Amino acid sequence: MARQARALATRQAVLLAAAEVFDERGYAAATMSEILERAGVTKGALYFHFRSKEELALAVILEGQSAWLVTWEPSSDSPVQTLIDIGYAFAHALQDDPLVRGSIRLTIEHGSFTPPQIAAYQGWSDVARGLLERAQEAGELHPGIDLAAAAAVIQGAVTGIQLSSQVLTDRQDLIQRMADLWTLLLPGLVQPHALARLSVTERAPAP
Repeated sequence: MARQARALATRQAVLLAAAEVFDERGYAAATMSEILERAGVTKGALYFHFRSKEELALAVILEGQSAWLVTWEPSSDSPVQTLIDIGYAFAHALQDDPLVRGSIRLTIEHGSFTPPQIAAYQGWSDVARGLLERAQEAGELHPGIDLAAAAAVIQGAVTGIQLSSQVLTDRQDLIQRMADLWTLLLPGLVQPHALARLSVTERAPAP
């Protein structure tokens, strides 16, 4: 049991170090020797868990996705409010979690992999589409909304604002940009009676 725990700790240390290096330098410029030094583990330990840089990068992508997107839960009786809250959770993950930041940097550089990694983009669209379908059933949305198009626009908008925020302020203004996004998008999606019940700014965590 202790041996297994050490192996898991080593794997996590390598993933965290790799995520930091990939986030800082990008996939092409990152080297296994730099990741090895950052992780503080032996070369044998690193290659025991990951046989190549690409295998390690793919593991970072999966780990970063599971840190927030795969494990989301409804935060409200309103599907639209849940979608808003997921957006803020993503923003905080980008600010605070190196694995999420590394995963997103690698996903943006999808052309570095064979096949390209599109799961994060598709995941966002799928979550948005599912919540919009529930919102439509609950009578929250304007009639005639194209749900696939709306989900794609939300995914693209979230991707765009986080990239702009990273370039311009190192994501320091990402929460405000997320608030601006929902403030502008929601009136075109949500009926007035439902919009009045939504918090488009970040809500305090439930006690």
